[in-house]
Amino acid sequence: MKVVASDQTKTITKQVTSMKGGLRTMPFIICIILFLWSALSNFTPIIGAFLADSLWGRFHVISMGTIVSLFGMIVLWLTAKLPQTRPHHCDPYKEKCVPANTAQVMLLFASFGLMSIGAGGIRPCSLAFGTNQLDNPDNPNNERRLQSFFNWYYASVGVSVMLAVTVIVYIQDQIGWVVGFGVPVGLMFLSTVFFFLGSSLYVKVPPNKNCLLDFSSVCSCLEKQKHACIIRSPEKDIGPDGLAKDPWSLCTVRQVEELKALIRVLPIWSSSIIISVIISQHAFPVLQAKSMERHLFGKIKIPAASFSVFGILTLTIWVAIYDRIIVPLISKYTKRPRGLSFKQRIGGGLAISCLAMAVAAEVERHRRQTAIREGFLNKPDGVVGMSAKWMIPQHCLIGLAEALNAIGQLEFYYSQFPKSMSSIAVALLTLGFGVGSLVGSLLVTIIADATRKGGVSWVSSNLNKAHYDYYYWIVAGLSVVNVFYFLLCSWAYGHCEDKKIWDEEEGEAGEELSKSGEYAVMFSA
Repeated sequence: MKVVASDQTKTITKQVTSMKGGLRTMPFIICIILFLWSALSNFTPIIGAFLADSLWGRFHVISMGTIVSLFGMIVLWLTAKLPQTRPHHCDPYKEKCVPANTAQVMLLFASFGLMSIGAGGIRPCSLAFGTNQLDNPDNPNNERRLQSFFNWYYASVGVSVMLAVTVIVYIQDQIGWVVGFGVPVGLMFLSTVFFFLGSSLYVKVPPNKNCLLDFSSVCSCLEKQKHACIIRSPEKDIGPDGLAKDPWSLCTVRQVEELKALIRVLPIWSSSIIISVIISQHAFPVLQAKSMERHLFGKIKIPAASFSVFGILTLTIWVAIYDRIIVPLISKYTKRPRGLSFKQRIGGGLAISCLAMAVAAEVERHRRQTAIREGFLNKPDGVVGMSAKWMIPQHCLIGLAEALNAIGQLEFYYSQFPKSMSSIAVALLTLGFGVGSLVGSLLVTIIADATRKGGVSWVSSNLNKAHYDYYYWIVAGLSVVNVFYFLLCSWAYGHCEDKKIWDEEEGEAGEELSKSGEYAVMFSA
């Protein structure tokens, strides 16, 4: 998501490169930094999800995340505002630049860390918190309303990122970093104020239980009993309140079923890692765009980092078309109010991501050939006579793949878990992006080491000597294998379109059942 990517991701490149030698020598390091920061920002939501569902509740976790994110953005703004927090400005092509000292680097990374911690509170809870305001099982249109909410929530995040990579990037390029970072700080401050102003109006679902403790209890129970958690002696095992005296050796049907639900979705979740690698790669397309002619509309020169806006625009347009045209049309003939199934959307996104990487590989091959033909083999800073418009199709395909796959994943996880685990369901998506970022970083490192000859690898800083087209083909090949892996996981999972009834009546019945002493459980699929 660009749900998973902070609005700042594409705007800190110059801040990082000012540390040591400019964009010419930093692409590989920038790529690794962005991959790792993206990974951190997508791992912290798992912690936030457990805190929200188990201890503090979603409102309090969002509140914490909002405030911490604001502080992180303020620290980032200070690195641009205060001269002593950054290296002196210099032209790396004309003079030797003084690198940032340890304190300056630590301050910059502290801002990234704070924003990652803040993301851990906001990302897993904001969508689940929104569904708390809308979810009404008594409404016959509840399922359709929630589906629209998922679609438009994701689209709204996309629009915010689109503004970040166009308007904010333009401000940073044309006016400067002080204003460029100051505007997001101001917007974040306003959003924080507005969020707290509506506090009295929100439906605030309290934390239900300690999910982590429950999962640990079930695992301990299974270990002790090997295959089943059964009542050996009601007098010894069950207390006067109807609950287990030792929760580490006896657990309820509901506890086991919740852990089973989480374990069952993991294979399908793992199929999202490769597409997350594709979505998370920001540095390479930016470097390619910088080497191409970027005047698209007359005299308007598009910033290299802003080309991803075409993917976000595609995502938003698809959401509108799918929600307002395709779903009603499919529902009319299939009687399924959801339109395409969860698996169809997830799998469709994976298939389109393969095509996106193939297109990216061919565009880069042509760009490289043009650069060599025009004499730029040893001049990586030269602008080749090829329009960056050729990169638009790959961005559009990635946007469409993300719209299908990511939103399909969100709805799938939400439908398979109880409401008390909604934040965990959303966090699974961001966890996939986090793992994808780490895999992407590892993949770049492996390719760089395995293909380096004479100081040049397929992912070297000199785009014209490197072979980024080969890199894209490798990712495309992995994506094709991943599609077949998903089909296998999908077949093994079975039917998943009907939301399992966990809460309300069944939840209450389940609690009463557990209190009556019905703890006998077989842990089987």
